[in-house]
Amino acid sequence: MIQEFKEFISRGNVLDLAVGVIIGGAFTSIVKALVNYLINPLIGLCVGSIDFSDWSFKIFDATFKIGSFINSVINFLIIAFVVFLIVKFVNKLMPKPKEDDEEEIVPDNTELYLKEIRDALVNNNENKASSINNKKSL
Repeated sequence: MIQEFKEFISRGNVLDLAVGVIIGGAFTSIVKALVNYLINPLIGLCVGSIDFSDWSFKIFDATFKIGSFINSVINFLIIAFVVFLIVKFVNKLMPKPKEDDEEEIVPDNTELYLKEIRDALVNNNENKASSINNKKSL
């Protein structure tokens, strides 16, 4: 069981996923700081300081804080848009792969043998058809 765990944990995709999660967490804190300290104040200047967090309603003993939910949705949309812009900017900076660099696909032996068999069958059928036509014309 320990050997299986070692094999599982040493797989490349598990390590890649772990690195992705760690970098994603760090990136999330950067984007949250960007949104909270730069974007939200700019939006506040343009539209006034809108804070929905006080909006709530009560049904019996349950309090529904609809305003906090609206603030969370707005923050999510802003963060998603900022991440979209950052990814779009980074993609423009990255060099595009050249078409000349693509490797030519080399068929394996099985595929070559099947092509030879197909060609032989086609030739055989053509020879039979021509000999039948020759007999009919005589």
